[in-house]
Amino acid sequence: QVQLVESGGGLVQPGGSLRLSCAASGSIGIIYTMGWYRQAPGKQRELVAGITRSGNTNYADSVKGRATISRDNNKNTVYLQLNSLKPDDTAVYYCNGDLGPRRGIAWGQGTQVTVSS
Repeated sequence: QVQLVESGGGLVQPGGSLRLSCAASGSIGIIYTMGWYRQAPGKQRELVAGITRSGNTNYADSVKGRATISRDNNKNTVYLQLNSLKPDDTAVYYCNGDLGPRRGIAWGQGTQVTVSS
């Protein structure tokens, strides 16, 4: 079994920055695409950014230019740098990892990000 654990969330003022981390542990094998999602109260979970094992990235329009996703395959860790944070970025942020067709998708438990003055 694979566990994903997010960290780095918290309270930040508008215009501030955060760096989220998500570390995988357990019977990892290979993690293909990894991603960050977020879910605000009363809204559906949405993709924030994704990164393939080779480093190709994609971003939601709402965070383009403000977010950078990266990963360290040796550490089985994915990161999300968020800059110029807005109140609309307030949400629980989840990471996930694609373990392949036989094992499916693993999810973390989430980390709260609150942007408020």
